[in-house]
Amino acid sequence: MANLTKLEFAGLDISGNNYISWALDAELHLEAKCLGKTITEGDNASNQDRATDLIFVRHHLHDDLKREYLTVKDPFTLWNCLKKQFDHLKLVILPKARNDWLNLRLQDFRSVAAYNSALFKITSTLKLCGENVTDEQMLEKTFTTFHASNVLLQQQYRERKFTEYSELISCLLIAEQNNELFLRNHEARPVGSAAVPEAHAATHFRRGNNHGNKGKHGNGKGNQRGGHKNERGKGVRYKPYQRPLKTAEPKKPKQEKGKGSSNQPSQKSVCYRCGLTDH
Repeated sequence: MANLTKLEFAGLDISGNNYISWALDAELHLEAKCLGKTITEGDNASNQDRATDLIFVRHHLHDDLKREYLTVKDPFTLWNCLKKQFDHLKLVILPKARNDWLNLRLQDFRSVAAYNSALFKITSTLKLCGENVTDEQMLEKTFTTFHASNVLLQQQYRERKFTEYSELISCLLIAEQNNELFLRNHEARPVGSAAVPEAHAATHFRRGNNHGNKGKHGNGKGNQRGGHKNERGKGVRYKPYQRPLKTAEPKKPKQEKGKGSSNQPSQKSVCYRCGLTDH
């Protein structure tokens, strides 16, 4: 496991499922190290280059494969042995990649980025198996797999006449990000949830209070004025009905007059001017 951290790329698995990508990575790294001629037929590489190439290739093999080809000391021979053992996997991978390409649809993915990743994964596999996928095919695949609710949008993109798939996918990614931002703003404060401005609320409150106070004061004054008018009209201002109430209680001793003292003068004969009696 310690050697795996020093690998420059993923090693060849014992099952050979990653042989196609492994062979491509190995060729690129050998070319970068000026050792690519050691795995070609009729090469004139030195023994030192052959040994370096052999060590590099064996370092990126599974341990079981290393033991299987332990006696092979020529990098060209080792390369051909691995190709014969795992090159037939193209016949297995290619039909699966074709089926994935046939069933690939934009509407099946939650985001444009996920669709783009799946598309390039399939096209890369097809190219490694010897089948090339053009930009025109990728554009047509994308246009024909739009969701049914986006027919107008699909027609608008067709009218722009893209010639490269990268141009179309860039526009779709930008539109997707703008839509997500719009939805976030909408969910943060849905329609109808905005509060009434404070200035309008204060004005409405003051007007309501002023009208209410004026109404109260106006009603009070009206009632008072109306009450005075009604009282004046009825003569209630002089309160004639209250005098009998005040003098009625002192008249009660008249009944006691017969019981006790008969010398007390009657209040009926008292003068209202001088206070004398018996005028």
